[in-house]
Amino acid sequence: MPADRIQQVGLWLIESPIKSARSHGSGHLKQAVRRVIIAVRTADGLTGWGEAAPWAPFGHTAETALAALRHVLLPALIGGDATRIGLRMEDCAHAIAGHSDAKAAIEMALWDIAGKRVGAPVSALFGGLVRETIPLSFSIANPDFAADVARAQEMLAAGHRIFKVKTGFLPHEEDVRRLAALREALPGMDLRVDYNQGLAPHDALRQLRDVEQFAPTFIEQPVPRGQEAALARLAAALDTPILADESVTSPEEMLRAVREGFADSVSIKLMKSGGLLAARAIDAIAAAAGVPSYGGTLWEGGIALAAAAHLLGTLPNCSLGCEFYMPTYALVRDVVPDVLLASGGFVHVPTGPGLGVDVDAAEIATQAVETLTV
Repeated sequence: MPADRIQQVGLWLIESPIKSARSHGSGHLKQAVRRVIIAVRTADGLTGWGEAAPWAPFGHTAETALAALRHVLLPALIGGDATRIGLRMEDCAHAIAGHSDAKAAIEMALWDIAGKRVGAPVSALFGGLVRETIPLSFSIANPDFAADVARAQEMLAAGHRIFKVKTGFLPHEEDVRRLAALREALPGMDLRVDYNQGLAPHDALRQLRDVEQFAPTFIEQPVPRGQEAALARLAAALDTPILADESVTSPEEMLRAVREGFADSVSIKLMKSGGLLAARAIDAIAAAAGVPSYGGTLWEGGIALAAAAHLLGTLPNCSLGCEFYMPTYALVRDVVPDVLLASGGFVHVPTGPGLGVDVDAAEIATQAVETLTV
C-alpha cells in the first residue's frame, strides 16, 4: 500500500465530565458531554486526530456520529490517499447526507496528517496566520448565576473582557434582571447575548427591545432555525446586530442569509459546517458581504478547538473573537493538554506540526464508553 494511503482508523466514544451545569435556550447540560475521538493512520505510520462533538438541538448525538463513522464514512475512506483532502470529503458527501460533525472529525484528522507530513502547523497550510491570538468569549450559562458572576469578576480582573450571556431558558423578566446585574458587576465588559433559538417569533421583538438597553455587541440566534423570515424582520428592526448561528450551517445558507438580510454577523462552527473547507467558504461569502464572523463551539474539546483556532487565525473577517473556553474552563479533564492556553482574555493558536496536539491515550481509555477499529 502506498505510504500516504489511509490504512486504519480508531474510534472512541468518550464521556467527559464538566465542571458545572450549563443552561441554554435550547437545552441543559448537567454532568457530562459525549464526543467521538478518531485516529486516522496512514500506511507510513502517520496519525491524524479528529473529534466529533454533536449537539442535540441539531438532531445529532455522539452515538449517531459513531454509527455514521463506523458503518458508512470510514469504509468509504480506507485505502484512499490522505493527501487529497478535498476529494476525500467529496467521498464523505457522496457516502451519506448530513452528519456534519462526523465529517468534520475526519477532515481535521486529514489536515493533522498533512501538517505533520510537511512539518508545519495547519494554519500555514491555509495561508498563514493573520492573528496569533483570538479574543476569548466566556459564556454565562451556569444555573447558579451568582457563581458565574463571581467567576466572571475574577476573569475580568485577569484581563478578560468578553462575556456572552445565555438567555431564553428563564422568564424574560429574569433575563433582564440578570443582564442588569452583569452590567453592574462587570464594568467595561463586552456583553453579548445568545438565545440559542429560545424565543417565539411573534414575541421576540418586544423582548429584544428590552435587551437593547444593555448595549450588547450582538444578539445571537433569538428565534429557531426555520424562522429566517422572522430573523430578517428582527435584523431590520433592531439597532443591535443579529448574529446567525443555527440558521447558517453551510455556504449555501450563508449566501441565503446575505440575500435575505437575516444575518449582520455569523457564527463559524466546524461541527455544523462539516469541516474547515466548508467553514472557510462560509466565511468567504460573509466577508464579501461585509458580515463579520465569530468562532462558535458545540462543546468540543482540545482537538477540534485546535483545528478551529488554526482556521480562524487565518481569517481576517473573523473579528468578533471565539468561545473556545471548554478545555480551560468547562471540562474537568480533556483527552489532550490545553494547547489553546486560554488566559488574559485570549486563546493562542497552536504552533506545532499539524493540529499541534498531543493526545493522552490513558485519558482516552479512562473516558471511553466504546472503542472500535475500522
